[in-house]
Amino acid sequence: MGVGKMRTAKIERKTGETEIFVELNLDGTGKREINTGIGFFDHMLDLFAKHGLFDLTVKCKGDLQIDSHHTIEDTGIVLGQAFAKAIGDKKGIKRYGQRMLPMDEVLCLCAVDFCGRPYFVMDAKFETEQINGFATECVEDFFYAFTMNSAINLQLKLFGGRNDHHKIEGVFKAFARAMREACEMDERSKGEIPSTKGVL
Repeated sequence: MGVGKMRTAKIERKTGETEIFVELNLDGTGKREINTGIGFFDHMLDLFAKHGLFDLTVKCKGDLQIDSHHTIEDTGIVLGQAFAKAIGDKKGIKRYGQRMLPMDEVLCLCAVDFCGRPYFVMDAKFETEQINGFATECVEDFFYAFTMNSAINLQLKLFGGRNDHHKIEGVFKAFARAMREACEMDERSKGEIPSTKGVL
C-alpha cells in the first residue's frame, strides 16, 4: 500500500469471550463511534481517535459479567491488527512518533516506532484497582496486545501523578499524538521505506 492510497482497515474477531468490530481510517479527521460496554474505556478510545485524527469505529460485546479484562485486551488485539493492515507496506511514513504530554499533575512520555519488531515497555503505577468498571491493570494488557498485533515498538512512561484517571488519560493522549506522527506521510521521503534495510 503506497503513497496516495486509502489507508483503511476493517477487522472483525469473534471468540467465546468477545465479539469485536473495528473500522479505521488513518487519514481521517477524528470521527469516532465507540461502544465497548465500559464507559471509561470508551472515553479513552474516544480521545485517542480525536487526538490522533483517526476515524475510528469500535464495537465490542464482551463477557463483562466476568470482568473487563477480555474486552480491553481483545480490543487491543483487534485495534493493533487494524493499524497493521491500514499502514500497509509503510512506504513514505514518518515511522517514528513521540510525545511528552502534560495532563494536570501528570507528565506522560510516549515513543513509537513502526519497525515491524514488536517490543513494549511501560513504566507506570496506579493506586486504584478500578475506574468505573475499568481495571487499571488492564492498561498494560491493552497496550501489550496492541503492540504485539501492530508490530510496533511502544515505550510509555509516567512521571509523577496523583490521580489515576489523569494518569491513564494522559497515557492515551500521548499515545494518540505519537501514533499520529508515526503514521503521517513524510513529504520529503518520496514514498520510500524509512529504513536502510529497505523493508520494515
